[in-house]
Amino acid sequence: MYTLGAAARLIQADRRSISRWLYGYDYARQQQDGTRRQYHSSPLWTPQHAASGLGDKVLGFQDLLELRIVNEFVQHGVPLLVVRRCLEYARDAFGLDEYPLTSRRFCTDGRTIFQEVLKEGEEAEVLDLRTRQYVIREIIKPSLYAGIEYVGDVARRWYPEGRDRRTIVVDPDQQFGKPIIEEAGVPTETLYAAYIAEGRSKAAVAHIYEVTPRQVDAAVRFEERLAA
Repeated sequence: MYTLGAAARLIQADRRSISRWLYGYDYARQQQDGTRRQYHSSPLWTPQHAASGLGDKVLGFQDLLELRIVNEFVQHGVPLLVVRRCLEYARDAFGLDEYPLTSRRFCTDGRTIFQEVLKEGEEAEVLDLRTRQYVIREIIKPSLYAGIEYVGDVARRWYPEGRDRRTIVVDPDQQFGKPIIEEAGVPTETLYAAYIAEGRSKAAVAHIYEVTPRQVDAAVRFEERLAA
């Protein structure tokens, strides 16, 4: 499980935006008669732990990866309405109830879905043709999915630095989904905290946690990149 803050940190997104995407938000719009009318924008989907009774807003591993793709769309200037339509269209096309954007099929069929959504909806006018082609090319690309390991079409674990650099993994079955050094099973945040406490001595941390200095270095670089 991830708090909004932890999720925002991992996928490099804005915490307030994540809250709006997952829990909806209210807004006002000026009417022609000068009055303001209240509206509600519904969530893009229901989070995994919405009915857990935990009190705080928390989300799951599938939520995290799906938000990562949504954030890519938004960062490239795609209106949320288009993102919502893409989600709905992909669910229908793939026969999935939830999480279609991280499905293996979206990696290959997502460009077609994005084009169909723009072609059929009024939002087609929001993005001109050149922008549309740029967005499709920049977002729906194999490298965005390169770090995700699948079982069938469902995301099983995520290597945030890519599968060719398998040192760090986010696995929902290990350490509550925190990023860890895969071979050692130690959270990167634990190694980084020890690195600071030990006067930035990677050798000392490696000795304490019985890992290699290379693994400590990987954890430090990863945590510092997230912090930056």
